[in-house]
Amino acid sequence: MALKALFLTTTALLTLGAGIGQSNAGEYYTLKNGELTRPTGYREWVYVGTPVTPNDMNNGKAAFPEHHNVYIDPASWKHWKKTGKFRDGTILIKELVSVGSKTAVSGQGYFQGEFLGLEATIKSKKAFPNEPGNWAYYSFSGPNHKSLTKTAKPFPAAACNACHENAAADDFVFTQYYPVLSVGKGTGKLATGGHNDKLNNSYQEPKASN
Repeated sequence: MALKALFLTTTALLTLGAGIGQSNAGEYYTLKNGELTRPTGYREWVYVGTPVTPNDMNNGKAAFPEHHNVYIDPASWKHWKKTGKFRDGTILIKELVSVGSKTAVSGQGYFQGEFLGLEATIKSKKAFPNEPGNWAYYSFSGPNHKSLTKTAKPFPAAACNACHENAAADDFVFTQYYPVLSVGKGTGKLATGGHNDKLNNSYQEPKASN
């Protein structure tokens, strides 16, 4: 029993130590000499949504014609659902996916095809003290959409921040297009899903055509 108790105590301390290390690190990214190392494992983070603005709905010239699968790091999601704010150290990953087939057994639509690129945005007062909102934006996408770079330099602030500052709903982030974020803002446990009976939406059933 003594050995078992010692084993359980040691295991608990190791587990606690690992948790403290993650909390103290607080960051899910690595910046070195102004460059961001391409994050890995982000598909295990919290998925917040996939907007798409396809070419054939934008006169063949959409600025962002791909599906954008967006993920937020777990620590920042925890902070967001508690406080309704993006913590210092937040990273959002945007995985670019082509519009593939437009026909499925369920009907016509825009279905995901192949991976085309990878982008990220980070909020950090320490790293970006002079950037609006302390946000910086990165792209790991190769010019031919066939490869990813191992590191990336931030875009010039004016290239991204002007649009984000004027149109984003929350702190330079377009939360209005991600219901996981907009509905989960500062709602604690409710943000995790499955707790509400009523959806509180404005949906209207479409009328049958004659």
